[in-house]
Amino acid sequence: MEITLSPLLKEKIPNLKIGILHYHNIEVGESPQMLRGRLQTFQESLFFDLEEKLVTDVKGIAEWRSIFKQVGTDPNRYRPSNEALYRRIKKQNYMNTIHSAADLNNFFSMQYEVPIGIYDVDATRGNVEIRVGQAEDEYVGINGRVISMKDKILSSDEKGAFGSPYVDSERTAVTTDTKNALQIVYLKPSLDLEECSKLVQSLGNMFIQIHGGTFDYDILN
Repeated sequence: MEITLSPLLKEKIPNLKIGILHYHNIEVGESPQMLRGRLQTFQESLFFDLEEKLVTDVKGIAEWRSIFKQVGTDPNRYRPSNEALYRRIKKQNYMNTIHSAADLNNFFSMQYEVPIGIYDVDATRGNVEIRVGQAEDEYVGINGRVISMKDKILSSDEKGAFGSPYVDSERTAVTTDTKNALQIVYLKPSLDLEECSKLVQSLGNMFIQIHGGTFDYDILN
């Protein structure tokens, strides 16, 4: 599988950096107590931090709201997924455990203040392009709704659009049956390439500590 950034997206966001991780032969299941505990503790800590500031003042959220605006997405109507997580926590509407891959994805998204998507590779077909959505792009989201992806950053394969820093699709959702996964990390544009590489590698190492298997990674820019 080859993953590329579209020329138009690179033109619109010259400093865009995307972390790509491929996981092989993983075992997704119930989250270990360590992860469940860290997820709960982090949300409680974040709740107290957010009492003293606006969600939109969080650096990673502010950067991704700016990116959404630059590609034509209204971030007040369609929020980056990391902002949606933070807004839940500010209301003390903490996330319950889903499974180990989703829980770890949410944990890292909150910790690094960036949107992160994870997908079942075996539910995709062919190469993947990260681009700006057109009028015909849509999919059923993990929230069960049909979502128009026009003027939104998305990932698409030969079957069509399946992922986004806004909301992901039902088609490629990771489940406890997933053995091979693709993780897309929508990094802060303000980070340099060395910082991006360290962050993505750290994420991958923790993922395989919990799920087994192996991983390889790359930074698209």
